[in-house]
Amino acid sequence: MEGLAQFWSASDGIGRAVVGLLLLMSISAWVLIFWKGWVLMRARRDIERAVPSFWAAESVDAGRSRLTTLDREQVLSPLLEATVPRSGHNTLETRGTLEGQLTRRLRDGLHRGLAHLQYGQVLLASIGSTAPFIGLFGTVWGIYHALVSISAAGSITIEKVSGPVGEALIMTAAGLAVAIPAVLAYNLFGKWVAACEAELEGFAHDLRQMVMDNAPPEGGA
Repeated sequence: MEGLAQFWSASDGIGRAVVGLLLLMSISAWVLIFWKGWVLMRARRDIERAVPSFWAAESVDAGRSRLTTLDREQVLSPLLEATVPRSGHNTLETRGTLEGQLTRRLRDGLHRGLAHLQYGQVLLASIGSTAPFIGLFGTVWGIYHALVSISAAGSITIEKVSGPVGEALIMTAAGLAVAIPAVLAYNLFGKWVAACEAELEGFAHDLRQMVMDNAPPEGGA
């Protein structure tokens, strides 16, 4: 702590700004990691329970009631709602065939669910990719600032150089400490999202097939 306090007092505005930025990125990453991990675990658990429960229901209305209760993250409900026929005439949406309308609505519902599951992935990727370079910039600036201060003192010894340079290298370590958890979380969450996406696509396909099997022939009485 004493070394960090000494480094902070010896830093200029740019060095302190880099430290503040890394701290902000670290806090943002960890908040997002805990929140997103909780959301994805809930979504995976809900999908595993809700889909079999829906297909075990005696009717679509009973299945909808079960699914609504179990789908806490609302990633399955948009797909089920997409199977409800749309009212209205003389619109581009309602002029198409039932198969085309259903495919379009299911695709839109799938995109809404995936957007919720993928929320925050861009921020994690950005933190993981930029934090090491920000830390490296802080190190380079800190070394430059330290060498200028030592040169102004008129005498340069290894003892006077090693201390400030070693403290400046802390910035590189800080950048890595911020980036590594973000990168690991991004990779893990990407795997979880992909697993959920596969389940959602399968559910959407089965819903589409169910509606098409129960639909009256087009053009029939």
